Amino acid sequence: MTIKRQKKAKKNINFYKHNFSFREPFQILVDGTFCQAALKNKIQIKEQMPKYLMGEVQLCTTNCALKELESLKDLYGAKLILQRYQVRNCKHFKNPVSASECLLSMLEGTNPHHYFVATQDQELTAGLKKIPGVPLMYIIFNTIVLDKPSQCSVNHVQAVALGEMVTPAQQQSINSLKEVQGIGQDGERRGKKRKRKISNPNPLSCLKKKKKQLPTQALKTEGEKKKRKRQRKRSKPEGGEGPSLKPPPNP
Repeated sequence: MTIKRQKKAKKNINFYKHNFSFREPFQILVDGTFCQAALKNKIQIKEQMPKYLMGEVQLCTTNCALKELESLKDLYGAKLILQRYQVRNCKHFKNPVSASECLLSMLEGTNPHHYFVATQDQELTAGLKKIPGVPLMYIIFNTIVLDKPSQCSVNHVQAVALGEMVTPAQQQSINSLKEVQGIGQDGERRGKKRKRKISNPNPLSCLKKKKKQLPTQALKTEGEKKKRKRQRKRSKPEGGEGPSLKPPPNP
């Protein structure tokens, strides 16, 4: 039975590794109901969980799950077990909510942090099956069981194969590239507005323009041209040509 159970678990783990980029160490969110079931069935979670998943694990919980167990005196033993695990920060530090509501909010709709969820809560289980890429674990017949992928996860993988959707890892890379390029969700670029610097005018640009002085040779040539233009032509005497000078006759 153990060999068949491990084969099924390995098949399900490979499904999440290949399609949703799950990697070791596996992060497992645990609530009080799972700890209570393990206490009743005498299951050592820290010892059996790595063997069953065939890899390193990190057991963790939230502050809301611990607060819920503090209010229930009958689950004192489960509280002692849950206190040993890492406490992940949730959004309800000031106003705690129920453990089921808190764990659902930790998945953020797409499970970007690749959490496994270990719980016996039926209401929480129904909500988890509506989110793609969430491995669900529970205890049955004194053994830990990794549930088969939900129909929502299978449909998501088929849609990705047909090119209709992208995987959560691809969506994260797209969002990071958009942030680097400064592109918002509406597709428009959001560049930073540059502040205009108020600077003093260039002192050289304020100087008056000086008239260009021509060289001496150019001045001389221009003066000669003006003199030539001023010379007037001599006017001819009235009455036609003047008296012709003839040589005196020989004696």
